Amino acid sequence: MMKKILLSFLALGALVACQTAKQTLPSEVKMSKETLQDKIKGGWAGQTIGCTYGGPTEFRYSGTMINDHINIMYPEHYIQWYYDNAPGLYDDIYMDLTFVEVFDKEGLDAPIESFAKAFAYAGYPLWHANQQARYNIRQGIMPPESGHWKNNPHADDIDFQIEADYAGIMAPGMVNAAVGFADGIGHLMNYGDGWYGGVYVAAMYALAFVSDDMDYVVEEALKTIPAESKYHQAMADVIAWHKAYPDNWEITWALCQRKWSFDIGCPEGVYQQLNIDALINSAYILIGLLYGEKDFYKTIDIATRCGCDSDCNPASAGGILGVMLGYDGIPEYWKKNLYEVEDRNFAYTDISLNKVYQMSFNQALQVIQRNGGTVGEEDVTIVCQKPETVRLEQSFTGLWPVEVVQVNKDVADAGTLSFEGTGIVVGYSFSRERYGRMDPQSEYVGLVDVFVDGELAETVHLPAASNSRKQELYYNYDLQKGPHTVSFKWTNPDGKRPLIIRSCVIYSDQPQLVKHE
Repeated sequence: MMKKILLSFLALGALVACQTAKQTLPSEVKMSKETLQDKIKGGWAGQTIGCTYGGPTEFRYSGTMINDHINIMYPEHYIQWYYDNAPGLYDDIYMDLTFVEVFDKEGLDAPIESFAKAFAYAGYPLWHANQQARYNIRQGIMPPESGHWKNNPHADDIDFQIEADYAGIMAPGMVNAAVGFADGIGHLMNYGDGWYGGVYVAAMYALAFVSDDMDYVVEEALKTIPAESKYHQAMADVIAWHKAYPDNWEITWALCQRKWSFDIGCPEGVYQQLNIDALINSAYILIGLLYGEKDFYKTIDIATRCGCDSDCNPASAGGILGVMLGYDGIPEYWKKNLYEVEDRNFAYTDISLNKVYQMSFNQALQVIQRNGGTVGEEDVTIVCQKPETVRLEQSFTGLWPVEVVQVNKDVADAGTLSFEGTGIVVGYSFSRERYGRMDPQSEYVGLVDVFVDGELAETVHLPAASNSRKQELYYNYDLQKGPHTVSFKWTNPDGKRPLIIRSCVIYSDQPQLVKHE
Protein backbone atom coordinates (compact mmCIF):
# COMPACT_ATOMS: atom_id res chain seq x y z
CA MET A 1 0.00 0.00 0.00
CA MET A 2 2.77 2.46 0.98
CA LYS A 3 4.54 1.81 -2.32
CA LYS A 4 1.34 2.58 -4.24
CA ILE A 5 0.87 5.81 -2.27
CA LEU A 6 4.44 6.90 -2.96
CA LEU A 7 4.15 6.09 -6.65
CA SER A 8 0.90 8.04 -6.89
CA PHE A 9 2.60 10.99 -5.19
CA LEU A 10 5.46 10.75 -7.68
CA ALA A 11 3.06 10.68 -10.59
CA LEU A 12 1.09 13.63 -9.26
CA GLY A 13 4.27 15.61 -8.63
CA ALA A 14 5.41 14.97 -12.19
CA LEU A 15 2.14 16.40 -13.50
CA VAL A 16 2.59 19.68 -11.67
CA ALA A 17 4.41 22.02 -14.02
CA CYS A 18 7.39 23.92 -12.65
CA GLN A 19 5.97 27.29 -13.68
CA THR A 20 7.98 30.45 -13.25
CA ALA A 21 6.56 32.83 -10.67
CA LYS A 22 4.75 35.91 -12.00
CA GLN A 23 7.48 38.34 -10.97
CA THR A 24 10.00 39.38 -13.61
CA LEU A 25 13.53 40.51 -13.01
CA PRO A 26 13.90 44.29 -13.29
CA SER A 27 16.59 45.63 -15.60
CA GLU A 28 18.01 47.77 -12.81
CA VAL A 29 17.68 47.99 -9.05
CA LYS A 30 18.70 51.04 -7.07
CA MET A 31 19.36 50.65 -3.37
CA SER A 32 21.18 52.55 -0.69
CA LYS A 33 24.64 51.44 0.32
CA GLU A 34 23.21 50.95 3.78
CA THR A 35 20.66 48.47 2.43
CA LEU A 36 23.31 46.65 0.41
CA GLN A 37 25.53 46.36 3.46
CA ASP A 38 22.59 45.16 5.56
CA LYS A 39 21.83 42.39 3.07
CA ILE A 40 25.46 41.30 2.89
CA LYS A 41 25.59 41.14 6.67
CA GLY A 42 22.33 39.18 6.64
CA GLY A 43 23.87 36.58 4.34
CA TRP A 44 26.90 35.92 6.52
CA ALA A 45 24.91 36.13 9.75
CA GLY A 46 22.16 33.82 8.50
CA GLN A 47 24.74 31.28 7.40
CA THR A 48 26.48 31.33 10.78
CA ILE A 49 23.25 31.05 12.77
CA GLY A 50 21.88 28.26 10.58
CA CYS A 51 25.11 26.28 10.88
CA THR A 52 25.04 26.65 14.67
CA TYR A 53 21.39 25.63 14.98
CA GLY A 54 21.87 22.44 12.99
CA GLY A 55 25.33 21.65 14.39
CA PRO A 56 24.37 19.00 16.99
CA THR A 57 22.32 17.06 14.42
CA GLU A 58 24.95 16.77 11.66
CA PHE A 59 24.76 13.29 10.09
CA ARG A 60 23.03 11.89 13.15
CA TYR A 61 19.89 11.52 11.04
CA SER A 62 20.76 10.15 7.62
CA GLY A 63 17.89 8.76 5.62
CA THR A 64 15.37 9.83 8.24
CA MET A 65 13.82 13.16 9.08
CA ILE A 66 14.15 14.71 12.53
CA ASN A 67 10.65 14.57 14.00
CA ASP A 68 9.12 17.50 15.85
CA HIS A 69 9.27 15.67 19.17
CA ILE A 70 13.08 15.99 19.02
CA ASN A 71 13.89 19.36 20.52
CA ILE A 72 16.70 21.24 18.77
CA MET A 73 18.19 23.73 21.21
CA TYR A 74 19.54 27.25 20.69
CA PRO A 75 20.58 28.36 24.19
CA GLU A 76 22.27 31.60 25.19
CA HIS A 77 25.98 31.93 24.31
CA TYR A 78 25.60 29.03 21.86
CA ILE A 79 27.72 30.41 19.03
CA GLN A 80 30.38 31.49 21.51
CA TRP A 81 30.42 27.94 22.90
CA TYR A 82 31.16 26.51 19.46
CA TYR A 83 33.88 29.09 18.84
CA ASP A 84 35.51 28.02 22.11
CA ASN A 85 34.94 24.27 22.03
CA ALA A 86 34.23 23.04 18.49
CA PRO A 87 35.28 25.74 15.99
CA GLY A 88 35.51 23.15 13.21
CA LEU A 89 31.72 23.31 12.98
CA TYR A 90 32.14 26.44 10.87
CA ASP A 91 33.97 24.80 7.97
CA ASP A 92 31.14 26.12 5.80
CA ILE A 93 32.32 29.63 6.59
CA TYR A 94 36.09 29.48 6.96
CA MET A 95 36.27 27.66 3.62
CA ASP A 96 34.32 30.55 2.07
CA LEU A 97 36.69 33.00 3.72
CA THR A 98 39.68 31.41 1.97
CA PHE A 99 38.26 32.55 -1.35
CA VAL A 100 37.05 35.92 -0.05
CA GLU A 101 40.57 36.64 1.18
CA VAL A 102 42.20 35.80 -2.17
CA PHE A 103 39.79 38.16 -3.95
CA ASP A 104 40.59 40.79 -1.32
CA LYS A 105 44.35 40.47 -1.79
CA GLU A 106 44.59 39.87 -5.54
CA GLY A 107 41.42 41.42 -6.96
CA LEU A 108 38.50 40.10 -8.94
CA ASP A 109 40.79 38.63 -11.60
CA ALA A 110 42.88 36.55 -9.21
CA PRO A 111 44.18 33.47 -11.06
CA ILE A 112 42.81 30.06 -10.20
CA GLU A 113 46.29 28.99 -9.11
CA SER A 114 46.07 31.45 -6.20
CA PHE A 115 42.81 29.92 -4.98
CA ALA A 116 44.18 26.41 -5.45
CA LYS A 117 47.31 27.18 -3.43
CA ALA A 118 45.40 28.94 -0.63
CA PHE A 119 42.94 26.04 -0.45
CA ALA A 120 45.48 23.21 -0.67
CA TYR A 121 47.91 24.57 1.91
CA ALA A 122 45.49 26.06 4.45
CA GLY A 123 45.77 24.75 8.00
CA TYR A 124 42.22 23.48 8.40
CA PRO A 125 41.25 19.80 8.12
CA LEU A 126 39.24 18.69 5.09
CA TRP A 127 37.19 15.69 4.05
CA HIS A 128 35.60 14.10 0.98
CA ALA A 129 35.90 16.10 -2.27
CA ASN A 130 37.85 18.89 -0.59
CA GLN A 131 40.53 16.61 0.84
CA GLN A 132 40.92 14.60 -2.36
CA ALA A 133 41.26 17.87 -4.28
CA ARG A 134 43.85 19.07 -1.77
CA TYR A 135 45.79 15.83 -2.29
CA ASN A 136 45.49 16.16 -6.06
CA ILE A 137 46.76 19.76 -6.07
CA ARG A 138 49.69 18.86 -3.83
CA GLN A 139 50.50 16.03 -6.26
CA GLY A 140 50.43 18.45 -9.21
CA ILE A 141 46.93 17.68 -10.49
CA MET A 142 45.56 21.20 -10.85
CA PRO A 143 41.98 22.45 -11.39
CA PRO A 144 39.76 21.65 -13.13
CA GLU A 145 41.26 18.14 -13.19
CA SER A 146 41.57 18.16 -9.37
CA GLY A 147 37.79 18.07 -9.06
CA HIS A 148 36.95 15.88 -12.05
CA TRP A 149 35.20 12.67 -11.15
CA LYS A 150 37.86 10.45 -12.70
CA ASN A 151 40.37 12.03 -10.33
CA ASN A 152 38.02 12.57 -7.39
CA PRO A 153 35.50 9.90 -6.32
CA HIS A 154 33.74 12.59 -4.25
CA ALA A 155 33.09 14.91 -7.22
CA ASP A 156 29.31 14.90 -6.61
CA ASP A 157 29.63 15.51 -2.86
CA ILE A 158 28.38 18.61 -1.07
CA ASP A 159 31.76 20.32 -0.64
CA PHE A 160 31.49 23.29 -3.01
CA GLN A 161 27.81 23.71 -2.28
CA ILE A 162 28.63 24.70 1.30
CA GLU A 163 31.46 27.01 0.17
CA ALA A 164 29.80 28.95 -2.66
CA ASP A 165 28.09 31.63 -0.54
CA TYR A 166 30.90 34.10 -1.27
CA ALA A 167 30.07 34.08 -5.00
CA GLY A 168 26.44 35.14 -4.59
CA ILE A 169 27.16 37.62 -1.81
CA MET A 170 29.78 39.47 -3.89
CA ALA A 171 27.48 39.68 -6.95
CA PRO A 172 24.14 41.18 -5.78
CA GLY A 173 21.50 40.84 -8.50
CA MET A 174 24.16 39.74 -11.02
CA VAL A 175 23.47 36.05 -11.20
CA ASN A 176 25.79 35.32 -14.13
CA ALA A 177 28.66 37.13 -12.45
CA ALA A 178 28.02 35.02 -9.35
CA VAL A 179 28.12 31.86 -11.45
CA GLY A 180 31.35 33.06 -13.05
CA PHE A 181 32.97 33.42 -9.64
CA ALA A 182 31.79 29.88 -8.88
CA ASP A 183 33.21 28.23 -11.98
CA GLY A 184 36.95 27.92 -11.59
CA ILE A 185 36.84 27.68 -7.79
CA GLY A 186 34.01 25.13 -7.84
CA HIS A 187 36.07 22.89 -10.09
CA LEU A 188 38.91 22.86 -7.61
CA MET A 189 37.05 20.10 -5.76
CA ASN A 190 33.84 19.19 -7.62
CA TYR A 191 32.31 18.41 -11.00
CA GLY A 192 28.82 17.78 -12.34
CA ASP A 193 26.13 17.75 -9.66
CA GLY A 194 28.74 18.67 -7.06
CA TRP A 195 29.54 21.85 -8.99
CA TYR A 196 25.86 22.52 -9.75
CA GLY A 197 25.12 22.59 -6.01
CA GLY A 198 27.42 25.57 -5.62
CA VAL A 199 26.18 27.25 -8.79
CA TYR A 200 22.57 27.02 -7.63
CA VAL A 201 23.31 28.28 -4.13
CA ALA A 202 25.33 31.21 -5.49
CA ALA A 203 22.56 32.07 -7.96
CA MET A 204 19.91 32.07 -5.22
CA TYR A 205 22.06 34.35 -3.07
CA ALA A 206 22.52 36.81 -5.95
CA LEU A 207 18.81 36.94 -6.76
CA ALA A 208 17.80 37.29 -3.10
CA PHE A 209 19.34 40.77 -3.17
CA VAL A 210 16.81 42.00 -5.73
CA SER A 211 13.67 39.93 -5.06
CA ASP A 212 11.70 39.18 -1.91
CA ASP A 213 9.67 36.42 -3.63
CA MET A 214 11.21 33.11 -2.59
CA ASP A 215 9.30 31.09 -5.20
CA TYR A 216 10.67 33.38 -7.88
CA VAL A 217 14.22 33.24 -6.56
CA VAL A 218 14.44 29.44 -6.46
CA GLU A 219 12.84 29.03 -9.89
CA GLU A 220 14.80 31.80 -11.59
CA ALA A 221 18.10 30.57 -10.13
CA LEU A 222 17.40 27.08 -11.44
CA LYS A 223 17.64 28.44 -14.98
CA THR A 224 21.41 28.41 -14.51
CA ILE A 225 21.40 24.60 -14.39
CA PRO A 226 20.96 22.53 -17.59
CA ALA A 227 17.52 20.96 -17.76
CA GLU A 228 19.05 17.66 -18.92
CA SER A 229 21.00 17.24 -15.70
CA LYS A 230 19.87 15.08 -12.81
CA TYR A 231 20.42 18.05 -10.52
CA HIS A 232 17.96 20.26 -12.39
CA GLN A 233 15.40 17.49 -12.55
CA ALA A 234 15.61 16.90 -8.80
CA MET A 235 15.22 20.60 -7.92
CA ALA A 236 12.33 20.92 -10.38
CA ASP A 237 10.69 17.97 -8.64
CA VAL A 238 10.96 19.70 -5.26
CA ILE A 239 9.42 22.87 -6.67
CA ALA A 240 6.61 20.87 -8.28
CA TRP A 241 5.94 18.83 -5.13
CA HIS A 242 5.82 22.02 -3.08
CA LYS A 243 3.10 23.32 -5.40
CA ALA A 244 1.23 20.03 -5.06
CA TYR A 245 1.63 19.72 -1.27
CA PRO A 246 2.19 23.28 -0.02
CA ASP A 247 1.27 22.49 3.57
CA ASN A 248 3.28 19.32 4.16
CA TRP A 249 7.04 19.37 3.72
CA GLU A 250 7.28 15.80 4.99
CA ILE A 251 5.59 14.50 1.83
CA THR A 252 8.07 16.32 -0.37
CA TRP A 253 10.91 14.99 1.77
CA ALA A 254 9.61 11.43 1.38
CA LEU A 255 9.31 11.83 -2.38
CA CYS A 256 12.90 13.07 -2.53
CA GLN A 257 14.04 10.03 -0.59
CA ARG A 258 12.12 7.72 -2.89
CA LYS A 259 13.46 9.18 -6.12
CA TRP A 260 16.76 10.96 -5.48
CA SER A 261 18.56 9.54 -2.43
CA PHE A 262 20.61 6.80 -4.15
CA ASP A 263 24.28 7.80 -3.97
CA ILE A 264 26.45 6.58 -6.83
CA GLY A 265 29.73 8.35 -6.19
CA CYS A 266 30.86 8.88 -2.60
CA PRO A 267 32.58 5.62 -1.56
CA GLU A 268 31.42 6.11 2.03
CA GLY A 269 27.82 6.69 0.97
CA VAL A 270 27.25 3.89 -1.55
CA TYR A 271 24.78 1.41 -0.03
CA GLN A 272 25.08 3.27 3.28
CA GLN A 273 22.87 5.62 5.30
CA LEU A 274 25.44 8.39 4.95
CA ASN A 275 24.48 10.69 2.09
CA ILE A 276 26.71 13.68 1.51
CA ASP A 277 25.70 13.96 -2.15
CA ALA A 278 25.10 17.55 -3.27
CA LEU A 279 21.86 16.74 -5.06
CA ILE A 280 19.87 15.41 -2.09
CA ASN A 281 21.26 18.00 0.30
CA SER A 282 20.40 20.78 -2.17
CA ALA A 283 16.87 19.41 -2.18
CA TYR A 284 16.78 19.84 1.60
CA ILE A 285 17.94 23.47 1.29
CA LEU A 286 15.15 24.02 -1.19
CA ILE A 287 12.56 22.36 1.06
CA GLY A 288 13.60 24.70 3.87
CA LEU A 289 13.39 27.80 1.67
CA LEU A 290 10.02 26.95 0.12
CA TYR A 291 8.21 25.60 3.16
CA GLY A 292 9.84 28.11 5.50
CA GLU A 293 7.69 30.87 3.98
CA LYS A 294 10.38 33.50 4.68
CA ASP A 295 10.13 32.87 8.42
CA PHE A 296 13.72 32.58 9.63
CA TYR A 297 13.04 29.95 12.28
CA LYS A 298 10.84 27.78 10.07
CA THR A 299 13.36 27.94 7.24
CA ILE A 300 16.41 26.77 9.18
CA ASP A 301 14.38 24.34 11.27
CA ILE A 302 12.88 22.53 8.28
CA ALA A 303 16.22 22.47 6.46
CA THR A 304 17.75 20.94 9.59
CA ARG A 305 14.97 18.41 10.13
CA CYS A 306 15.46 17.01 6.63
CA GLY A 307 18.58 15.36 8.07
CA CYS A 308 21.89 14.31 6.47
CA ASP A 309 24.28 17.29 6.36
CA SER A 310 21.97 19.13 8.70
CA ASP A 311 24.29 21.92 9.73
CA CYS A 312 25.36 22.86 6.20
CA ASN A 313 21.84 22.84 4.75
CA PRO A 314 20.30 25.28 7.25
CA ALA A 315 23.46 27.38 6.88
CA SER A 316 22.82 27.78 3.14
CA ALA A 317 19.08 28.30 3.61
CA GLY A 318 19.66 30.77 6.45
CA GLY A 319 22.21 32.69 4.42
CA ILE A 320 19.97 33.02 1.36
CA LEU A 321 17.01 34.12 3.47
CA GLY A 322 19.34 36.37 5.48
CA VAL A 323 20.17 38.27 2.30
CA MET A 324 16.50 38.60 1.43
CA LEU A 325 15.50 39.79 4.92
CA GLY A 326 18.67 41.75 5.61
CA TYR A 327 20.57 41.67 8.88
CA ASP A 328 18.03 43.95 10.52
CA GLY A 329 15.24 41.61 9.41
CA ILE A 330 16.64 38.56 11.22
CA PRO A 331 14.79 38.30 14.54
CA GLU A 332 16.72 39.46 17.59
CA TYR A 333 16.33 36.03 19.22
CA TRP A 334 18.71 34.59 16.64
CA LYS A 335 21.16 37.49 16.50
CA LYS A 336 21.80 37.96 20.20
CA ASN A 337 24.19 35.00 20.28
CA LEU A 338 25.94 36.38 17.21
CA TYR A 339 26.86 39.68 18.84
CA GLU A 340 29.26 37.91 21.20
CA VAL A 341 31.48 36.64 18.36
CA GLU A 342 31.27 39.16 15.52
CA ASP A 343 34.71 40.57 16.35
CA ARG A 344 36.30 37.13 16.86
CA ASN A 345 38.21 35.45 14.04
CA PHE A 346 36.96 32.14 12.72
CA ALA A 347 39.28 29.20 13.32
CA TYR A 348 42.22 28.93 10.89
CA THR A 349 41.66 32.53 9.69
CA ASP A 350 42.39 36.13 10.57
CA ILE A 351 38.85 37.10 9.56
CA SER A 352 35.88 37.85 11.79
CA LEU A 353 32.27 38.35 10.79
CA ASN A 354 32.64 42.12 11.10
CA LYS A 355 35.67 41.97 8.83
CA VAL A 356 34.02 39.81 6.17
CA TYR A 357 30.93 42.04 6.19
CA GLN A 358 33.21 44.84 4.98
CA MET A 359 35.32 42.69 2.64
CA SER A 360 32.24 41.39 0.82
CA PHE A 361 30.74 44.87 0.67
CA ASN A 362 33.90 46.22 -0.97
CA GLN A 363 33.93 43.35 -3.45
CA ALA A 364 30.25 43.83 -4.26
CA LEU A 365 30.86 47.47 -5.13
CA GLN A 366 33.60 46.42 -7.55
CA VAL A 367 31.40 43.76 -9.15
CA ILE A 368 28.51 46.24 -9.53
CA GLN A 369 30.75 48.69 -11.38
CA ARG A 370 32.38 46.01 -13.52
CA ASN A 371 28.96 44.80 -14.70
CA GLY A 372 27.56 48.14 -15.84
CA GLY A 373 26.17 49.47 -12.57
CA THR A 374 27.07 52.63 -10.75
CA VAL A 375 28.28 53.42 -7.25
CA GLY A 376 27.38 56.80 -5.82
CA GLU A 377 28.00 58.51 -2.52
CA GLU A 378 24.99 56.94 -0.83
CA ASP A 379 23.40 54.61 -3.41
CA VAL A 380 24.24 51.90 -5.89
CA THR A 381 22.48 51.00 -9.12
CA ILE A 382 22.68 47.31 -9.99
CA VAL A 383 22.23 46.14 -13.57
CA CYS A 384 20.40 42.86 -13.02
CA GLN A 385 21.26 39.83 -15.08
CA LYS A 386 18.89 37.24 -16.51
CA PRO A 387 20.23 33.79 -15.70
CA GLU A 388 22.21 32.02 -18.37
CA THR A 389 22.50 28.23 -18.36
CA VAL A 390 25.91 26.76 -17.65
CA ARG A 391 27.38 23.82 -19.57
CA LEU A 392 26.15 20.27 -19.07
CA GLU A 393 28.47 17.99 -17.15
CA GLN A 394 27.64 14.77 -15.31
CA SER A 395 29.82 12.56 -13.17
CA PHE A 396 29.98 8.77 -13.12
CA THR A 397 28.29 8.44 -16.50
CA GLY A 398 27.53 4.85 -17.44
CA LEU A 399 28.50 3.59 -13.97
CA TRP A 400 26.39 1.88 -11.33
CA PRO A 401 27.60 0.54 -7.99
CA VAL A 402 26.77 -3.15 -7.81
CA GLU A 403 28.60 -4.33 -4.70
CA VAL A 404 30.53 -3.12 -1.67
CA VAL A 405 33.08 -5.70 -0.55
CA GLN A 406 34.16 -5.40 3.08
CA VAL A 407 37.81 -6.40 3.49
CA ASN A 408 39.13 -4.89 6.76
CA LYS A 409 42.51 -6.61 6.59
CA ASP A 410 46.12 -5.56 6.76
CA VAL A 411 47.41 -4.97 3.26
CA ALA A 412 49.76 -7.97 3.55
CA ASP A 413 46.82 -10.23 4.44
CA ALA A 414 44.34 -8.86 1.91
CA GLY A 415 45.65 -11.09 -0.87
CA THR A 416 44.23 -10.86 -4.37
CA LEU A 417 40.67 -9.59 -4.57
CA SER A 418 38.49 -10.78 -7.43
CA PHE A 419 35.54 -8.84 -8.82
CA GLU A 420 33.49 -8.40 -11.96
CA GLY A 421 32.60 -5.00 -13.36
CA THR A 422 33.86 -1.84 -15.01
CA GLY A 423 35.30 0.08 -12.06
CA ILE A 424 36.57 -0.11 -8.50
CA VAL A 425 37.29 2.25 -5.59
CA VAL A 426 39.45 0.95 -2.73
CA GLY A 427 39.18 2.45 0.75
CA TYR A 428 41.97 2.31 3.32
CA SER A 429 43.26 3.72 6.61
CA PHE A 430 46.50 3.88 8.58
CA SER A 431 44.64 2.60 11.62
CA ARG A 432 42.87 -0.52 12.79
CA GLU A 433 40.02 1.70 13.92
CA ARG A 434 37.54 2.53 11.17
CA TYR A 435 37.87 6.28 11.70
CA GLY A 436 41.17 6.32 13.55
CA ARG A 437 42.98 9.64 13.73
CA MET A 438 46.06 10.10 11.59
CA ASP A 439 49.23 11.82 12.74
CA PRO A 440 48.84 15.48 11.69
CA GLN A 441 52.62 16.08 11.81
CA SER A 442 53.93 12.88 10.25
CA GLU A 443 56.32 13.21 7.32
CA TYR A 444 55.93 9.56 6.37
CA VAL A 445 54.58 8.79 2.89
CA GLY A 446 53.58 5.22 2.19
CA LEU A 447 54.25 3.74 -1.23
CA VAL A 448 51.82 1.09 -2.43
CA ASP A 449 51.99 -0.71 -5.75
CA VAL A 450 48.52 -1.53 -7.05
CA PHE A 451 48.23 -4.43 -9.46
CA VAL A 452 45.14 -4.85 -11.64
CA ASP A 453 44.83 -8.16 -13.46
CA GLY A 454 48.41 -8.93 -12.47
CA GLU A 455 49.88 -5.79 -14.03
CA LEU A 456 51.22 -2.75 -12.14
CA ALA A 457 48.53 -0.11 -12.53
CA GLU A 458 49.87 2.61 -10.25
CA THR A 459 52.31 3.34 -7.44
CA VAL A 460 50.24 5.30 -4.95
CA HIS A 461 51.68 7.87 -2.56
CA LEU A 462 49.90 7.80 0.81
CA PRO A 463 50.95 10.61 3.18
CA ALA A 464 50.23 9.73 6.79
CA ALA A 465 49.71 13.38 7.78
CA SER A 466 45.98 14.04 8.05
CA ASN A 467 45.99 17.24 5.99
CA SER A 468 47.99 15.61 3.19
CA ARG A 469 46.23 12.26 3.03
CA LYS A 470 44.57 10.68 0.04
CA GLN A 471 40.88 9.94 0.54
CA GLU A 472 40.92 6.53 -1.16
CA LEU A 473 43.85 4.28 -1.91
CA TYR A 474 42.94 3.54 -5.53
CA TYR A 475 40.15 4.13 -8.03
CA ASN A 476 39.64 3.20 -11.66
CA TYR A 477 36.41 3.81 -13.59
CA ASP A 478 37.69 2.72 -17.02
CA LEU A 479 37.99 -1.06 -16.82
CA GLN A 480 36.66 -3.28 -19.56
CA LYS A 481 33.50 -5.06 -18.43
CA GLY A 482 34.35 -8.49 -17.12
CA PRO A 483 36.27 -10.31 -14.38
CA HIS A 484 39.25 -8.57 -12.78
CA THR A 485 41.66 -8.90 -9.88
CA VAL A 486 43.32 -6.29 -7.70
CA SER A 487 46.19 -6.72 -5.25
CA PHE A 488 48.56 -4.48 -3.31
CA LYS A 489 52.22 -4.39 -2.27
CA TRP A 490 53.30 -1.96 0.43
CA THR A 491 56.91 -1.30 -0.52
CA ASN A 492 58.07 0.88 2.39
CA PRO A 493 56.29 -0.09 5.66
CA ASP A 494 57.65 1.93 8.56
CA GLY A 495 56.71 -0.47 11.36
CA LYS A 496 54.81 2.24 13.27
CA ARG A 497 51.38 1.91 11.74
CA PRO A 498 49.25 -0.71 9.98
CA LEU A 499 47.86 -0.14 6.51
CA ILE A 500 44.31 -1.51 6.39
CA ILE A 501 42.36 -2.20 3.22
CA ARG A 502 38.85 -1.28 4.32
CA SER A 503 36.43 -1.94 1.48
CA CYS A 504 36.00 -1.94 -2.26
CA VAL A 505 33.11 -0.38 -4.18
CA ILE A 506 32.52 -2.30 -7.40
CA TYR A 507 30.93 -0.64 -10.45
CA SER A 508 29.39 -1.94 -13.63
CA ASP A 509 27.61 -0.43 -16.62
CA GLN A 510 24.16 -1.55 -15.48
CA PRO A 511 22.46 -1.46 -12.07
CA GLN A 512 22.14 -4.73 -10.24
CA LEU A 513 18.41 -5.33 -10.03
CA VAL A 514 17.07 -7.70 -7.43
CA LYS A 515 14.49 -10.20 -8.63
CA HIS A 516 11.92 -11.30 -6.07
CA GLU A 517 10.42 -14.66 -7.03
